[in-house]
Amino acid sequence: MEQLNNGSVVISLDETVSTNVELKRLQQESSLPEGSIVRTNFQTQGRGQAGNSWFSEKGCNLLFSYLLYPKFVMANQQFIISRMVSLALKEMLDQYMDNISIKWPNDIYWKDKKIAGMLIENSLIGKRIEHTIVGIGLNVNQDEFQHDLPNPISMKQVTGMEYNRDELLKAFSDTFFGLYQSLQEGEGQRIQQKYLQQLYRRDSYYWYEDENGRFKAIIKDVLPTGHLILQTLIGEEERKYAFKEVSFVL
Repeated sequence: MEQLNNGSVVISLDETVSTNVELKRLQQESSLPEGSIVRTNFQTQGRGQAGNSWFSEKGCNLLFSYLLYPKFVMANQQFIISRMVSLALKEMLDQYMDNISIKWPNDIYWKDKKIAGMLIENSLIGKRIEHTIVGIGLNVNQDEFQHDLPNPISMKQVTGMEYNRDELLKAFSDTFFGLYQSLQEGEGQRIQQKYLQQLYRRDSYYWYEDENGRFKAIIKDVLPTGHLILQTLIGEEERKYAFKEVSFVL
Protein backbone atom coordinates (compact mmCIF):
# COMPACT_ATOMS: atom_id res chain seq x y z
CA MET A 1 0.00 0.00 0.00
CA GLU A 2 1.33 3.43 -1.01
CA GLN A 3 0.19 6.67 0.61
CA LEU A 4 0.03 9.79 -1.58
CA ASN A 5 0.63 13.38 -0.53
CA ASN A 6 -3.10 14.14 -0.42
CA GLY A 7 -3.67 11.34 2.10
CA SER A 8 -5.24 8.88 -0.31
CA VAL A 9 -3.80 5.42 -0.76
CA VAL A 10 -2.87 3.25 -3.76
CA ILE A 11 -3.33 -0.49 -3.32
CA SER A 12 -1.60 -2.48 -6.06
CA LEU A 13 -2.58 -6.13 -6.53
CA ASP A 14 -1.24 -8.74 -8.91
CA GLU A 15 -4.69 -10.30 -9.26
CA THR A 16 -8.18 -9.75 -7.88
CA VAL A 17 -11.80 -10.59 -8.67
CA SER A 18 -12.36 -6.97 -9.72
CA THR A 19 -10.93 -3.68 -8.55
CA ASN A 20 -14.45 -2.35 -7.85
CA VAL A 21 -15.26 -5.33 -5.64
CA GLU A 22 -11.96 -5.04 -3.77
CA LEU A 23 -12.26 -1.27 -3.27
CA LYS A 24 -15.84 -1.66 -2.05
CA ARG A 25 -14.71 -4.27 0.49
CA LEU A 26 -11.86 -2.08 1.75
CA GLN A 27 -14.11 0.98 2.01
CA GLN A 28 -16.61 -0.97 4.11
CA GLU A 29 -13.87 -2.16 6.46
CA SER A 30 -12.43 1.31 7.05
CA SER A 31 -13.42 4.63 5.52
CA LEU A 32 -10.65 5.25 3.00
CA PRO A 33 -9.72 8.80 1.95
CA GLU A 34 -11.20 10.23 -1.25
CA GLY A 35 -9.03 9.51 -4.27
CA SER A 36 -7.87 6.13 -2.99
CA ILE A 37 -7.12 3.63 -5.76
CA VAL A 38 -7.08 -0.12 -6.18
CA ARG A 39 -5.21 -1.27 -9.29
CA THR A 40 -4.35 -4.73 -10.56
CA ASN A 41 -2.58 -6.64 -13.30
CA PHE A 42 -5.50 -9.02 -13.79
CA GLN A 43 -9.20 -9.29 -12.93
CA THR A 44 -10.75 -12.74 -12.76
CA GLN A 45 -14.27 -11.32 -13.05
CA GLY A 46 -13.91 -7.89 -14.65
CA ARG A 47 -17.26 -6.18 -15.23
CA GLY A 48 -18.66 -3.35 -17.31
CA GLN A 49 -21.96 -1.49 -17.26
CA ALA A 50 -25.19 -3.51 -17.05
CA GLY A 51 -23.40 -6.78 -16.31
CA ASN A 52 -21.12 -6.76 -19.36
CA SER A 53 -17.81 -8.60 -18.92
CA TRP A 54 -14.37 -7.07 -19.39
CA PHE A 55 -11.62 -9.34 -20.73
CA SER A 56 -7.98 -8.33 -20.33
CA GLU A 57 -4.65 -10.09 -20.77
CA LYS A 58 -2.61 -10.17 -17.57
CA GLY A 59 -0.06 -7.39 -17.15
CA CYS A 60 -0.92 -5.62 -20.40
CA ASN A 61 -3.60 -3.10 -19.54
CA LEU A 62 -4.65 -0.48 -17.03
CA LEU A 63 -7.27 -1.80 -14.59
CA PHE A 64 -8.12 0.38 -11.60
CA SER A 65 -10.85 1.87 -9.43
CA TYR A 66 -11.15 5.23 -7.65
CA LEU A 67 -13.08 6.07 -4.50
CA LEU A 68 -14.95 9.38 -4.44
CA TYR A 69 -17.25 11.13 -1.96
CA PRO A 70 -19.31 13.39 -4.27
CA LYS A 71 -21.90 14.27 -1.62
CA PHE A 72 -22.58 17.55 -3.42
CA VAL A 73 -24.22 15.58 -6.29
CA MET A 74 -27.95 14.87 -6.01
CA ALA A 75 -29.02 11.28 -6.63
CA ASN A 76 -31.20 12.28 -9.60
CA GLN A 77 -28.17 14.01 -11.19
CA GLN A 78 -25.73 11.13 -10.74
CA PHE A 79 -25.08 10.66 -14.46
CA ILE A 80 -22.87 13.78 -14.28
CA ILE A 81 -20.25 11.52 -12.65
CA SER A 82 -20.31 9.26 -15.70
CA ARG A 83 -19.98 12.27 -18.02
CA MET A 84 -17.02 13.59 -16.05
CA VAL A 85 -15.14 10.28 -15.99
CA SER A 86 -15.78 9.69 -19.71
CA LEU A 87 -14.48 13.15 -20.55
CA ALA A 88 -11.38 12.68 -18.40
CA LEU A 89 -10.51 9.41 -20.15
CA LYS A 90 -11.20 10.89 -23.57
CA GLU A 91 -9.08 13.99 -22.90
CA MET A 92 -6.21 11.90 -21.52
CA LEU A 93 -6.22 9.66 -24.59
CA ASP A 94 -6.29 12.73 -26.85
CA GLN A 95 -2.71 13.32 -25.71
CA TYR A 96 -1.63 10.06 -27.37
CA MET A 97 -3.87 9.59 -30.43
CA ASP A 98 -6.60 11.08 -32.60
CA ASN A 99 -10.16 9.90 -33.29
CA ILE A 100 -11.18 9.28 -29.67
CA SER A 101 -14.86 9.69 -28.80
CA ILE A 102 -17.37 8.73 -26.10
CA LYS A 103 -19.97 6.12 -27.06
CA TRP A 104 -23.07 6.67 -24.95
CA PRO A 105 -23.27 6.12 -22.10
CA ASN A 106 -19.57 5.82 -21.22
CA ASP A 107 -17.53 3.57 -23.49
CA ILE A 108 -14.44 5.12 -25.05
CA TYR A 109 -13.95 4.50 -28.75
CA TRP A 110 -11.14 4.90 -31.25
CA LYS A 111 -12.97 5.25 -34.54
CA ASP A 112 -15.45 2.32 -34.42
CA LYS A 113 -13.54 0.23 -31.88
CA LYS A 114 -13.71 0.10 -28.09
CA ILE A 115 -10.49 1.05 -26.33
CA ALA A 116 -11.81 1.57 -22.78
CA GLY A 117 -14.84 0.97 -20.61
CA MET A 118 -15.96 1.70 -17.10
CA LEU A 119 -18.26 0.63 -14.30
CA ILE A 120 -19.52 3.40 -12.02
CA GLU A 121 -21.28 2.36 -8.82
CA ASN A 122 -22.97 5.01 -6.71
CA SER A 123 -24.03 4.44 -3.10
CA LEU A 124 -26.94 6.70 -2.18
CA ILE A 125 -28.16 8.11 1.12
CA GLY A 126 -31.50 9.84 0.73
CA LYS A 127 -31.34 12.28 -2.17
CA ARG A 128 -27.55 12.47 -2.35
CA ILE A 129 -24.58 10.31 -3.32
CA GLU A 130 -22.74 8.98 -0.27
CA HIS A 131 -19.77 7.54 -2.16
CA THR A 132 -18.87 6.44 -5.68
CA ILE A 133 -16.56 3.74 -6.98
CA VAL A 134 -15.27 4.40 -10.49
CA GLY A 135 -13.81 1.34 -12.18
CA ILE A 136 -11.91 1.71 -15.46
CA GLY A 137 -10.39 -0.73 -17.91
CA LEU A 138 -8.11 0.74 -20.60
CA ASN A 139 -6.61 -1.48 -23.30
CA VAL A 140 -2.95 -0.45 -23.37
CA ASN A 141 -0.38 -2.98 -24.56
CA GLN A 142 -2.49 -5.99 -25.53
CA ASP A 143 -1.64 -7.37 -29.00
CA GLU A 144 -4.57 -9.74 -29.53
CA PHE A 145 -8.11 -10.17 -28.22
CA GLN A 146 -10.55 -13.06 -28.09
CA HIS A 147 -12.26 -13.58 -31.44
CA ASP A 148 -15.74 -13.51 -29.88
CA LEU A 149 -15.31 -9.97 -28.55
CA PRO A 150 -17.19 -7.47 -30.75
CA ASN A 151 -14.74 -4.65 -31.48
CA PRO A 152 -11.82 -4.22 -29.03
CA ILE A 153 -8.59 -2.37 -29.73
CA SER A 154 -5.59 -1.28 -27.65
CA MET A 155 -3.39 1.81 -27.65
CA LYS A 156 -0.51 -0.32 -28.91
CA GLN A 157 -2.57 -1.62 -31.82
CA VAL A 158 -3.44 1.94 -32.81
CA THR A 159 0.00 3.54 -32.54
CA GLY A 160 2.42 0.61 -32.68
CA MET A 161 3.98 1.81 -29.41
CA GLU A 162 4.15 0.30 -25.92
CA TYR A 163 3.15 2.48 -22.98
CA ASN A 164 4.14 2.76 -19.33
CA ARG A 165 0.96 2.06 -17.37
CA ASP A 166 2.13 4.08 -14.36
CA GLU A 167 2.58 7.14 -16.55
CA LEU A 168 -0.86 6.66 -18.08
CA LEU A 169 -2.46 6.39 -14.65
CA LYS A 170 -0.72 9.62 -13.59
CA ALA A 171 -1.89 11.38 -16.76
CA PHE A 172 -5.44 10.21 -16.21
CA SER A 173 -5.44 11.22 -12.55
CA ASP A 174 -4.31 14.75 -13.38
CA THR A 175 -7.10 15.16 -15.95
CA PHE A 176 -9.70 13.40 -13.81
CA PHE A 177 -9.18 15.44 -10.66
CA GLY A 178 -9.07 18.67 -12.65
CA LEU A 179 -12.56 17.91 -13.96
CA TYR A 180 -13.71 16.71 -10.54
CA GLN A 181 -12.65 20.03 -9.03
CA SER A 182 -14.57 21.84 -11.79
CA LEU A 183 -17.65 19.80 -10.90
CA GLN A 184 -17.25 20.69 -7.21
CA GLU A 185 -17.04 24.35 -8.22
CA GLY A 186 -20.41 24.19 -9.96
CA GLU A 187 -19.33 23.70 -13.57
CA GLY A 188 -21.59 20.73 -14.20
CA GLN A 189 -23.28 22.43 -17.15
CA ARG A 190 -19.95 22.92 -18.92
CA ILE A 191 -19.09 19.24 -18.38
CA GLN A 192 -22.48 18.22 -19.81
CA GLN A 193 -21.91 20.34 -22.92
CA LYS A 194 -18.38 19.02 -23.48
CA TYR A 195 -19.63 15.46 -23.08
CA LEU A 196 -22.28 16.01 -25.76
CA GLN A 197 -19.73 17.52 -28.13
CA GLN A 198 -17.48 14.45 -27.83
CA LEU A 199 -20.14 11.77 -28.37
CA TYR A 200 -19.56 9.00 -30.89
CA ARG A 201 -21.83 9.47 -33.93
CA ARG A 202 -22.85 12.93 -32.74
CA ASP A 203 -22.58 14.65 -36.11
CA SER A 204 -25.05 12.91 -38.45
CA TYR A 205 -27.73 10.26 -38.94
CA TYR A 206 -26.73 6.64 -38.25
CA TRP A 207 -28.42 3.28 -37.88
CA TYR A 208 -29.78 2.21 -34.50
CA GLU A 209 -31.90 -0.72 -33.38
CA ASP A 210 -34.54 -1.04 -30.66
CA GLU A 211 -37.20 -3.63 -29.87
CA ASN A 212 -39.18 -2.52 -32.93
CA GLY A 213 -36.34 -2.82 -35.44
CA ARG A 214 -33.72 -0.70 -37.18
CA PHE A 215 -34.01 3.00 -37.89
CA LYS A 216 -31.82 5.98 -38.79
CA ALA A 217 -31.51 8.77 -36.23
CA ILE A 218 -29.32 11.57 -34.95
CA ILE A 219 -28.35 12.19 -31.32
CA LYS A 220 -30.23 15.19 -29.96
CA ASP A 221 -29.38 15.12 -26.26
CA VAL A 222 -28.46 13.10 -23.19
CA LEU A 223 -30.65 13.93 -20.19
CA PRO A 224 -29.35 14.47 -16.63
CA THR A 225 -30.75 11.00 -15.89
CA GLY A 226 -28.49 9.53 -18.58
CA HIS A 227 -31.30 8.80 -21.04
CA LEU A 228 -30.37 9.14 -24.72
CA ILE A 229 -32.60 11.28 -26.94
CA LEU A 230 -32.59 10.30 -30.62
CA GLN A 231 -34.43 12.03 -33.45
CA THR A 232 -35.43 9.72 -36.30
CA LEU A 233 -34.68 10.58 -39.91
CA ILE A 234 -38.15 9.53 -41.03
CA GLY A 235 -40.82 11.54 -39.27
CA GLU A 236 -38.34 13.46 -37.07
CA GLU A 237 -39.71 11.64 -34.03
CA GLU A 238 -37.84 12.09 -30.74
CA ARG A 239 -37.27 8.85 -28.84
CA LYS A 240 -35.95 8.41 -25.30
CA TYR A 241 -33.85 5.41 -24.32
CA ALA A 242 -32.29 4.02 -21.17
CA PHE A 243 -29.10 1.96 -21.43
CA LYS A 244 -29.64 -1.38 -23.23
CA GLU A 245 -32.95 -0.21 -24.74
CA VAL A 246 -31.25 0.79 -28.00
CA SER A 247 -28.10 -0.39 -29.75
CA PHE A 248 -25.71 1.22 -32.20
CA VAL A 249 -25.58 -0.70 -35.48
CA LEU A 250 -21.89 -0.96 -36.36
